Amino acid sequence: MKYSNIVEAKFISRPNRFIAHVDIDGTEVVVHVKNTGRCKELLIPGCRVYLEKATNPERKTPYDLVAVDTPIGIINIDSQAPNAVVKEWLMKQDYDLVVPEYKYGNSRIDFYMEKGEDKYLLEVKGCTLIKDGIGYFPDAPTERGVKHLRELTAAIDKGYKAMAAFVIQVEGVSEVRPNIETHPEFGVALNEAKNAGVEVLNLECNVKKDELTIKASKS
Repeated sequence: MKYSNIVEAKFISRPNRFIAHVDIDGTEVVVHVKNTGRCKELLIPGCRVYLEKATNPERKTPYDLVAVDTPIGIINIDSQAPNAVVKEWLMKQDYDLVVPEYKYGNSRIDFYMEKGEDKYLLEVKGCTLIKDGIGYFPDAPTERGVKHLRELTAAIDKGYKAMAAFVIQVEGVSEVRPNIETHPEFGVALNEAKNAGVEVLNLECNVKKDELTIKASKS
C-alpha cells in the first residue's frame, strides 16, 4: 500500500490515544494518530514522524500520523495498514476466493479464503514493538486478540485451515514472539493455537515513509 501527500514533522506530545501534537515547519499542529496502542517507546518528544494529509479539508485534524523514524528504521504504526497489505498480498496468491471481514462464530475474522476444497481463516496482527531485533505482540493487553486465537483454534476441529499472521511494520525483523510480560494470556492462547494446528506467519515488510508492502513470510 502506498500513501499520498506525506509530510515530515517533529513529534511534541500525545495527550490521549487519538491525537498528537506535532511541529510542522515551526507550527504546532494537532493530528490524528492511526494507532490506539501505547507506542510509548516510539513516540518520543523530538522524534521525526510522518503524516498523511487528510483528503477531507473540513476535518478537525488535517493529518494522520502513520509512521515514525527510530534508530532501527522507519516503523509504520498505522493500525489499518496490516489488513490492507495482507489483502494486497493475498490477491497475489493462488486462492480462488478472498473475503475480508468474515463473520465467523461470535467474531469477525480478518479474512476467509478458499482454494479448491480447502477453506481458510486468517487473523492479522500488526507488530510495532521491537526489542533487541525481535518483534513482540501485543504492546497492550488484547482480550480481542485472545478471543480470535481461540476462535481459530476451535475452527481447526471444524475442518478449516487456520492462520494467524503478524505483519512486522519495520524492516530487518523476521520473528514475532508473544509479549507475555504485558499479556500472559495471549501467550497461552498463541501456544494452544500452534499446538492445535494453527499456522503462524511472520510477514516481513518493505517499509518507507510513504509505503508498506509484504516481502516475505516465515512460519
